Amino acid sequence: MRLKLALLGFGVVGQGLVDHLIHNSEKAKVEVGFDPIVVAISDFRKGSIYDPNGLNLKLVLETLEETGSLDTYPGSNELVRGLDAIATIIESNADAVVEATYTNVKTGEPAITHCKTAFEHKKSVVMTNKGPIALALKELEQLAKENSVFLGYEGTVMSGTPALRLPKTTLIGNNITKISGILNGTTNYMITQMETGKSYEAALKEAQEKGYAEADPTSDVEGYDAMYKVVILANAIMGKHITVDQVECRGLNTLSREAIVAAKANQRCWKMLGTVEELPNGDIRASVKPVEVAMDHPLASIGGATNAVTYTCNMSGEITLTGAGAGKSETGFALLIDLIYCHLHVQKQANMTLMN
Repeated sequence: MRLKLALLGFGVVGQGLVDHLIHNSEKAKVEVGFDPIVVAISDFRKGSIYDPNGLNLKLVLETLEETGSLDTYPGSNELVRGLDAIATIIESNADAVVEATYTNVKTGEPAITHCKTAFEHKKSVVMTNKGPIALALKELEQLAKENSVFLGYEGTVMSGTPALRLPKTTLIGNNITKISGILNGTTNYMITQMETGKSYEAALKEAQEKGYAEADPTSDVEGYDAMYKVVILANAIMGKHITVDQVECRGLNTLSREAIVAAKANQRCWKMLGTVEELPNGDIRASVKPVEVAMDHPLASIGGATNAVTYTCNMSGEITLTGAGAGKSETGFALLIDLIYCHLHVQKQANMTLMN
């Protein structure tokens, strides 16, 4: 059975996924039989199209490039236009929903509602939105389980770098007592520039010019982006139940250039780290803040906009994973790998039904 997909939101992330489905999915088809079709795309600004027999993805991208809209996509007689996100979930024949809408990270909406609606209609969900997973992971996982569907959210922490799937699979059986990482490429890039003598303001301006920082960099430089990722790591990997209010958060603006110079003179360096740790008494300590580390620390050598995370495990010791934390291709791949696992989940459910 081909997995039928509905895409909610068709910005950089959604288009990155479609690029991979067009150009890079053949290997997964050969290896695990992954051969999906996109039946619907709904975007608040670009329009909405639904064809139960599947959309021509190359034509979708060509249409969008030429006109900036999906409204001019020349579909078949069965093409339906104008469905909003909720209607797309309910009325389409999709098996899985790719949630890539613009979502308020503080409320998790509208993505949380999209997830709940999909689960109620026995449809799986994959997403890269941090808010819903940081705010409502346990509830969403329970709803997915009750409805025997799949929930994937690999891209919420380090984009296509498997910061969630690695500890859940390769490190399975370990007791992970601490996770600490460079979870925001913007601030890591800025620190790298400040180490060369640039001021905080100059480093921020350069990060904005290179596209690493938004025009409003608050979420990055004040630690809020990493704060949500710390909550996801704590709850999804360590099985905790912490909220964003429990994370100590200090922005990069609290780190002075003098402190950076002094650390360098002492063979040490500063990193903006997101950390969650289980203390000996069982309490949880979580933070996002500048931390001074020794030069032999595995995170010390991570420069530029790269992300990295270190897992402290009782059997395998410290394991450090490094990779990109953003990007069209990388985040598109995060959705793709979740969809491959969704395909395997659907296959498993089908086999169990046949056995029964």
